[in-house]
Amino acid sequence: MPGPRARALTLCGVLVAALFGTAAFVPLPYTLTMPGDTADVLGSYQDRTVLTVTGAPVRPTEGQLRMVTISATNPGERLSLAEAVSAWIDPDEAVLPSEAVYPDTDPVKAEQVTAEQMTDSQDSATLAALDYLKLSPSQVKVQVDLGAVGGPSAGQLIALGIVDKLAGDGKGGDLTGGRVIAGTGTIDEKGNVGAVGGVPLKTQAAARDGATVFLVPRSECSEAKVNLPAGLRLVPVETLAGAIGALTALNAGGAVPSC
Repeated sequence: MPGPRARALTLCGVLVAALFGTAAFVPLPYTLTMPGDTADVLGSYQDRTVLTVTGAPVRPTEGQLRMVTISATNPGERLSLAEAVSAWIDPDEAVLPSEAVYPDTDPVKAEQVTAEQMTDSQDSATLAALDYLKLSPSQVKVQVDLGAVGGPSAGQLIALGIVDKLAGDGKGGDLTGGRVIAGTGTIDEKGNVGAVGGVPLKTQAAARDGATVFLVPRSECSEAKVNLPAGLRLVPVETLAGAIGALTALNAGGAVPSC
């Protein structure tokens, strides 16, 4: 018959197991994220033209410029410990604090804010691209249609798409060089490229959809190297002009920045 100490240890073991068993089903304030859709800003997304430019001649383009998204569980939806642990060991999933993914836990408010972020991003991308090309926004108009995609992280690729449609590389060629280029990054009216979230998941989505080059905000180089797909080349950028310069150098066989 077990003594008092053995019984105490057994009881403690049962209690600990019970606590862990209960914790496995307790909702946690985290969001499950996965690689999402990509969209070629030079073409269409969900059967709708992404970039429509009026007020200036538009050139035909080859290659692709793919903005990249992440998919996530709904705002306000919480994960169990078991779900979080499962995602932690899966390279195609990531668990992030909910506030790092959504601006609000209320689904309606979160959707409103991310929609506003996308609108602001489109406006900034348009102004940055037209400023780079020395074109007036009062004459050249750009309409962007990415469906229900929200947030600010498509800014850099939208700006590059506008430049490619209007001017290409400035020498009659395409910025893409005929490649599938993907990337992420916010952009302001001056063309400065800013950091975003979920970069390791976005590189997975980019490689899945055929990209061989990924433009990443320089400050996120280290993060972008996590689970980096084979064959996907990282090119760090800080500005729109820098991104264009890097793509031009890549096409010409010149020196290209690397992470």
